[in-house]
Amino acid sequence: MVIQRTRYLNKLIAKKENGLIKVITGIRRCGKSFLLFELYHGWLVENGVREDHIIELALDEAASARYRNPLELDSYLRRLVSPEAPGQGGDLQKYYIFLDEIQKVSEIQNPYVDDPGAKIGFVDVLLGLMKLKNVDLYVTGSNSKMLSSDILTEFRGRGDEIRVNPLTYSEFYAAYPGEKRYAWREYFTYGGMPLVVPMKTHEEKSKYLKDLFSKTYLSDVLEHNKIQNDRAVLEDLLNIVSSSIGSLTNPRKLANTFQSVKQVSIRPNTISRYLDFFIDAFILRKAYRYDIKGRKYMDSPLKYYFTDVGLRNARLNFRQQEENHIMENILYNELTAREFDVDVGVVEYSRRDPAGGRSRSQLEIDFVANKGSRRYYIQSALTVAEEEKRQQEINSLLRVADSFKKIVVVRDSIMPWHDDNGILYIGIEDFLLDETAMDF
Repeated sequence: MVIQRTRYLNKLIAKKENGLIKVITGIRRCGKSFLLFELYHGWLVENGVREDHIIELALDEAASARYRNPLELDSYLRRLVSPEAPGQGGDLQKYYIFLDEIQKVSEIQNPYVDDPGAKIGFVDVLLGLMKLKNVDLYVTGSNSKMLSSDILTEFRGRGDEIRVNPLTYSEFYAAYPGEKRYAWREYFTYGGMPLVVPMKTHEEKSKYLKDLFSKTYLSDVLEHNKIQNDRAVLEDLLNIVSSSIGSLTNPRKLANTFQSVKQVSIRPNTISRYLDFFIDAFILRKAYRYDIKGRKYMDSPLKYYFTDVGLRNARLNFRQQEENHIMENILYNELTAREFDVDVGVVEYSRRDPAGGRSRSQLEIDFVANKGSRRYYIQSALTVAEEEKRQQEINSLLRVADSFKKIVVVRDSIMPWHDDNGILYIGIEDFLLDETAMDF
């Protein structure tokens, strides 16, 4: 089964031969290697690139073990792309080099320098190769040695990141092998990790997602951050965050939860660091609160969302299936996949209290989505079938005086419609399956 990743394929095509190192990042098993080695490879061949001008190396395979030495890797690749190499005949056509799991390349002592601090690693190899006029360079990286936060620093402005996410609902829906009417239920439960899609039983899917956490993601976080004794704390922290997606929290509140529930004392600063480790490893995402009228960010509290809701559900053994919170997480992931900057909106207003005085109150807008000059205010709601519920959902939207689009996304399957205030009401599947739906 071929799952099309058109969004990311088009990004690679647009960045082709731009003189930079194309760095494809994202959580493990989200489809980065397939995007590069299958989809983009196929596109290059279809558009006239010769097979022998596409050089592919999977550095996580045993057959590539010697090339985890950066000097061996550099020598090998330079031989292949040299115009004087046997059979090349002075060929100056472009070579497209694909290096999968580049973080597997070790950092070694520079054998030509006496300084014990002089090291050579994959960054040195890539920066050298990109200077060759006949080379277009692409690399993938997953674990914490290849984080997006490191890329601009490591590559000194010569890296061009393409962040790959798990499948959006529209990608999942197109690939879903069963009856389409069950697609939302499946996505809502098991998420969008590509290898989950063809699996047939709950047992298969559950085991796969749980193993990803225990055998891959947590191991990466522990290894990179040199954490030796706190695996149980990391596990518990993930479970607590899993239980509270869509809820406002902060490290102090989470530390108090550890104290009251686990009888474990952990400093808020430690909790904050551990959460950042999960964000760096692409497991979690963080949404700050934004004061819409005051036009300023609020440091605390904030919200955490999972990169994939199936991973979140697996953390909790598929027990806490609150559709409203999971739907909110899916919407957040969809907006970030569409490359919006997404915040949690806060609307402050003055109200009269029972004693006759006035006090300041806050209302929340689930998402404020910005891209360039475009802005959307979006509420996530299971239903607005009852008028009282509808008014409750739009109360915060009505207190925003600007003319940007306001949307309420509901779980119900409804015909999109606008109320007298111009607010759009639309079903979740229509919203997710049609990127133009935001402008209905």
